[in-house]
Amino acid sequence: MEFAGDITALVVAATEGGEEGGGSFLVQPGIGLMIWTLVAFVLTMWVLSKFAFPRIQQALEERAEKVNQNIDESERLRAEADELLTEYRERLKEAREQADDIMARARKSSEAAKAEATAEGKAKHDELVAAARKDIEAETRRSLDQIRKEVADLTVLATEKVARKSLTPEDQKRLVEDALSEVDFTALAGDEASGASRN
Repeated sequence: MEFAGDITALVVAATEGGEEGGGSFLVQPGIGLMIWTLVAFVLTMWVLSKFAFPRIQQALEERAEKVNQNIDESERLRAEADELLTEYRERLKEAREQADDIMARARKSSEAAKAEATAEGKAKHDELVAAARKDIEAETRRSLDQIRKEVADLTVLATEKVARKSLTPEDQKRLVEDALSEVDFTALAGDEASGASRN
């Protein structure tokens, strides 16, 4: 409260003193005040120019140099990134070409393996068919020989029963040959062979 009163008293006193001098001291300052203000300003500028401005200038130059270095580094990194991107694209292109080449070779190998397997399968099939034919022919011959023997035995037995006497070996041989000549074994062998080839 006292402080506010003191300020008010000072303002009133300054106003009265100014009015006595013919005007406000704020509008018409004194010459002495102007000189001292000018001296303080020049002194302040000299101190700043000796101590503060060089450091500020140095800091600004360092900052500008750092910014330029950052810009140069950024340009260098961008150039490296462009080179890496170009190299990556080239490698990707090469990888695609290699993949296409591998796919083509794999396709050719697959087709060759398929053709080889088909040829081997056909050769094996032909070999198995030939072996089966040989087996059928051998079995047919064996069966025909067995049938001839049984027909011969049956003929001799039937003749002995009909004639009620024993035949001599010459009569048996003649009788068997006559009986066998009446049976068509070639047709039977042909039917067996054709049935085997159909299987």
